[in-house]
Amino acid sequence: MSGTGAGDTRPVIHRNSLREQIAGALREEMMAGRLAAGRNFTVKEIADLYGVSATPAREALVDLGAQGLLRTEHHRGFTVPELGWDDFVEIFEARVLLTDSYVRQLALRPESSDTDARLPSLRRRADAAVRAARSGNLDVMVGCDRRFWQEVAALLGNRRIGDYLDWLRVQSWMFAAPYLRGMPRLDGVCWDRHLDLVDAIAARDLPGAYRIICEYNLFTVRLLAELTGRPLESVGVLPLLTAGLGPAEPAPESRPDGPGADGAGPDGPAAGAAGPTAGSGAEGAGGNGGPDRPAEPPHSADTTAGRARLRDRELGRELGRELGLGLGLVPQPRSVAFTRFGR
Repeated sequence: MSGTGAGDTRPVIHRNSLREQIAGALREEMMAGRLAAGRNFTVKEIADLYGVSATPAREALVDLGAQGLLRTEHHRGFTVPELGWDDFVEIFEARVLLTDSYVRQLALRPESSDTDARLPSLRRRADAAVRAARSGNLDVMVGCDRRFWQEVAALLGNRRIGDYLDWLRVQSWMFAAPYLRGMPRLDGVCWDRHLDLVDAIAARDLPGAYRIICEYNLFTVRLLAELTGRPLESVGVLPLLTAGLGPAEPAPESRPDGPGADGAGPDGPAAGAAGPTAGSGAEGAGGNGGPDRPAEPPHSADTTAGRARLRDRELGRELGRELGLGLGLVPQPRSVAFTRFGR
């Protein structure tokens, strides 16, 4: 209920807000790989972790289980599912095919005045996602990437398609996060062309936006194929993506500290086929570490590396404050030790 005093600006607190916040926090923990595949936990453990009663914790876990993001095991609680390469290919192809079809339909529709109203919020989300990607902070990146693509998906004007693309993006990030965490550094690896996509949308350049989305998807699958050692030939939608690029473009060069490509937004479906993060996941390509960008010199001094890590943490905290991460009734823990949950 809302406040009753004069000038009371307290937000309306819905009865299910606690349940939703716990589910959201756990979802991003899984997207960032902090709750790794195979981890098992009980309602009591989650309730203790977030300092809430068992009821909202149980409801949140049941919700995630119904979405296929958790497995329910009799007498064992809940387990984070293990997604393999074949799962990712199915997720990726569904995202690409759905987005490709819908973008083609958009070209036949009259312009919507709703787009202009959404652009300021979309640009803020894009800026936050770009800074998170360039900082290499995976914990912040998955949330920023997912929120950006949710905003893009809203432009489609079809809530069910947007929700489905978001569900696919979450799972993309769940698959990609462990591999990204295994890299020595992520700054300069993950996709950062969110603002380019916003510019194309603002200019009503649908072919340009579609091209960026195809580049992103192609980049994403190339990066993950390289990280997992799997063949790209197993991905059936590659011809669709390369056709969407138009004239052939040079492939991204490899970076000295990891697979080469401009950005990794594993999940990013949404108005494009993609995004997660990944994220998250839980959707374009090009980006900061692309073929035209010279490789960054390695950090040779411990002091330089320490300053870089400190800068990244500060940026992560700044973005967290802007996006409201960790605020509200339920904190979103930024560090959950893997040993916190038993197998």
